[in-house]
Amino acid sequence: MLRPQVEAAVPPARHAPRALRAAGLLAALLVLIAVVVLSLALGSRPLTLGEAWSGLFDAASNSYTVVHDMRLPRTVLGLIVGIALGLAGAVAQGLTRNPIADPGLLGINAGASAAVVSSITFFGVTSFTGYIWFAFAGAAAVSVLVYAVSGGRGATPVRLALAGAAINAALYSFVSATELLDAASLNRMRFWTVGSLADARMNTVWSVLPFIVVGTVLALFLARGLNALALGDDSARSLGAKPAVTRVVSMIAVTLLCGAATAACGPIVFVGLMVPHMVRALTGPDLRWMLPYCLLLSPVMLLGADVIGRVVARPGEILVGIVTAVVGGPVFLYLLLRRKGARA
Repeated sequence: MLRPQVEAAVPPARHAPRALRAAGLLAALLVLIAVVVLSLALGSRPLTLGEAWSGLFDAASNSYTVVHDMRLPRTVLGLIVGIALGLAGAVAQGLTRNPIADPGLLGINAGASAAVVSSITFFGVTSFTGYIWFAFAGAAAVSVLVYAVSGGRGATPVRLALAGAAINAALYSFVSATELLDAASLNRMRFWTVGSLADARMNTVWSVLPFIVVGTVLALFLARGLNALALGDDSARSLGAKPAVTRVVSMIAVTLLCGAATAACGPIVFVGLMVPHMVRALTGPDLRWMLPYCLLLSPVMLLGADVIGRVVARPGEILVGIVTAVVGGPVFLYLLLRRKGARA
């Protein structure tokens, strides 16, 4: 008589986590919508919600020019770049099985920046559609270099972090030296030093959007393969996964996402590190849930940091890359200390 009651009680308990995760995704979507609205409304000239709404849809509105020429491109670019950085960070962590892996910390963003600076200074490239390919090439080259220097298949999380830090420092030294030697390059490339959404234009959005869409689709389809890879190559093969293919596709996805994001607004660090960490606390290590959460919450963080930078320094602004670094540095140290304490 008791057995049916016990068996009947199992399914609700088993399905509760899935229901909670689904509810969390809905909550994340609502938060993202709220941050998008704030990004449209707040700035050097704050708008009411009514003014932002009329400026978005009414060409005769006094706020139409502010919203369409300044706020809307900035918000849309922040949205897609946030998605790119968050997904790239989650894929990098899943690929390397390293919880501190991040495209910025591993030097991938620095590789894209160095390639863009080189294209402008040494090859005379002036159009965005021209140097975006250099950004992809730089991101891909550094991805391969970090992986090779850290030992290839024998790479450990510590080796990856050390190799990425060393290459990152070297490349940013090159970027700084190049900008100082070439005044024209300095004027064009200042925002690549820390990352900014201030110069966002809709043509930039349309230029990077196809690459980010392809990278996003690849990242979302990698969830099962990366989950299997976390068990080791032999176990992954026994589950029907192809570790080599998963690694190659992961590198392609990270290169597309980071190359496009860096070409559009410069190297913004810590977004791809912090958001997957926070999401992992909610969903666990299952990338089938982590990736959708990162897709929604990463632009929340990036747009939120951009809004903070616009509000606290009004009528000027603090570049979004500085805000994420100020917030991300202490959070990164906290995560390291917490992991160290958990192991003690």
